[in-house]
Amino acid sequence: MAKASMSKSRQKGGEEAGVRQRILEAAFAAFIKSGYAMASTLEIATRARVSKRELYALVGNKQEMLIACISERAKRFDVPADLPVLRDRETLEQVLVSFGTKLVREISAPTVIAVYRLAIAEAVQAPELARVLNSVGRKASHAALGKIMAQAHASGLLTGRPEELAEQFAGLLWGLLLVSLLLGVAERPSPRQIAGRARDAAVAFLQLHPLPNDVKTENYLPADRH
Repeated sequence: MAKASMSKSRQKGGEEAGVRQRILEAAFAAFIKSGYAMASTLEIATRARVSKRELYALVGNKQEMLIACISERAKRFDVPADLPVLRDRETLEQVLVSFGTKLVREISAPTVIAVYRLAIAEAVQAPELARVLNSVGRKASHAALGKIMAQAHASGLLTGRPEELAEQFAGLLWGLLLVSLLLGVAERPSPRQIAGRARDAAVAFLQLHPLPNDVKTENYLPADRH
């Protein structure tokens, strides 16, 4: 009896998860088509083929749907639990290349670029969209990168504040690419181009931050002795 009840509970939970995912996909489609401010919960419920009551019960109001949509994507920026121990610069370079590749691949996706454009377009009418995108989406990737930098700092592989190091690496990684994608004047880079961009950024970043004992001293002129 207990097993049958548990089985029904799991089945119900699985069905609700499926409906919730359908609602989020419908909400995202409605936001892109109608704009966040103009999209209505009725439109979203109709797209998802659910009642408004079910929509509110499984996800919540429009802002909660927005947060859920962005949060689902932001989970992809989490630092892997099996991140290698950063004992040397070679491993650090590999981790930066891997994370940088994932970062550019995810953020350059057409759906993500569409959300950024939507946030910019509705910055006056619906400023909460930009706030959510910044606090839930952008900060998630920055925090994950900061975590890598903090580990490298703790291992003595980097000096400086992890937050500033993360920002610097992100700058080297993106350059003008994100702005160009938002303006529609550049195409999304291919997987090979993304990997090359991440590799170049990691190499440049480590060259800017050599270990103290790697700093070249051959041009150092000692004080004159009299």
